[in-house]
Amino acid sequence: MKKRFSKELIIGGLVLLALLILVFGINYLKGVNMFKPSNYYFATYTDVAGLAQSAPVTVNGFKVGLVREISYEYDNPGHIKVEMSLDRHLKLPRGTKAMLTTDMLGTSSIALEMAPGKDFHNVGDQLIGANASGLMSSVTNDLMPSITAILPKIDSILTSMTTIVSDPALLASVQRLDKIMANIETSSAQLNTTMKAMPRIANDASGLMTDLKTISADLTALSAKLREMPIDSTMNSVNSIAARLNTSMEKLNSKDSSLGLLLNDTGLYNNLNASAASLDSLLKDVKQNPKRYISIKVF
Repeated sequence: MKKRFSKELIIGGLVLLALLILVFGINYLKGVNMFKPSNYYFATYTDVAGLAQSAPVTVNGFKVGLVREISYEYDNPGHIKVEMSLDRHLKLPRGTKAMLTTDMLGTSSIALEMAPGKDFHNVGDQLIGANASGLMSSVTNDLMPSITAILPKIDSILTSMTTIVSDPALLASVQRLDKIMANIETSSAQLNTTMKAMPRIANDASGLMTDLKTISADLTALSAKLREMPIDSTMNSVNSIAARLNTSMEKLNSKDSSLGLLLNDTGLYNNLNASAASLDSLLKDVKQNPKRYISIKVF
């Protein structure tokens, strides 16, 4: 009998230990340190959406406690009381506000805004509770009306886009665009081929430039030789000869000189022709009748 009682006692002790471990584990997971002394304060809100037990309480982003309990005030309809467990070393000046803030995920926490002064709250006092205008509230209050107003326009735009997409002309345009893209790809390939040939073209251009430099040097040398030639004296000689020819031609055309008179006097020319004809006739007659002109006597 004594041995059986000992087993039951052991089992009971184990169960009690398990329960204690469970309680401490649950509180630990909630962030509650049961061995750390704390002070309790209260705040009242009209909306605690997203706030849960063990939610953090912070001062300038630093965690100084957590939400201990949330309860509805039945004797003050529309208000919810929140009990906060804060570090016992924390002193709250009178006028401190417990601001309820909500993040983008909808999770709420309490941020304490310390008031100036050295008149502090007593443990268990009621703090000023207020809802901060967080991001979610700004979205709900400011953006939602705008979004609601924009939705009909978005629906109209979607309808128009559906009409445009189903238009056969758009399909034809897309097909033309495909052809244009194919042409661009072909042109790109040709351009790549041309770019690959650029080194050879550059080498040819380099050789051409070398030839041009050689030709330019030859032209420079020829120009220097031309500058060294006595062009001025040669031109003076040519001009002198031309002047003399002009003078001779003027004399030939003038009747003052014998040659000019012979060339320009028609009567003299005719007389000369007649004299030449008479002389020719005389010579012929002499040949035919020499005895008429020459008499030979024999002694």
